[in-house]
Amino acid sequence: MQLDSLQAQHQFHVRQRLRLMVNQYEVHSVAPDGTEGGLLAFARQKRFAFKEQVTIYTDDSQQQPLLGFKARQMLDLAATYDVTDHAGRPIGLFRKDFAQSLLRSTWHLEQAGLPPITGQERSMAVAVVRRFVDSLSWLPYHFDFVAGGQPVFSVIKKWGLRDRYVVQIQHPQIDRRLVIAMAVALDALQSR
Repeated sequence: MQLDSLQAQHQFHVRQRLRLMVNQYEVHSVAPDGTEGGLLAFARQKRFAFKEQVTIYTDDSQQQPLLGFKARQMLDLAATYDVTDHAGRPIGLFRKDFAQSLLRSTWHLEQAGLPPITGQERSMAVAVVRRFVDSLSWLPYHFDFVAGGQPVFSVIKKWGLRDRYVVQIQHPQIDRRLVIAMAVALDALQSR
């Protein structure tokens, strides 16, 4: 997919594939009728890595990288993740706010040319229940990402046996690759 076509997307679906030793994610466009459309990206994350790194490809053949994100530090609860394009050029970064995330998960994103972006779980009640009742960690949740009080994008986890998300983008200048990286990270890194 061309970058212009990707940047024109205002909504997409993220779906986790079930695999034993690796997390895999499919990112799909949304068809006009609201159903899942064509594949936009495919992500692969090895489990139990000492330094988190995820490569996101243009499709599931894994031949052409689209972007990636990688932790700056090893085993850090508030690690910063650099997001780069297929050639290693910076797109932006994100990091978990460890202190605020004790009760309600909070993430910070940065992209050149945009004010700082903060994403937080919408419901304090769901956030607290998910933390203190392990058997309810499957509950759906909503993350709202804002900059200067204005909505940038949201990630909504849907009910189901597999992890599925709907991503809605409100800000025209946010790089969709940074949004894809954050949406995948919410599933892949959220429990850490």
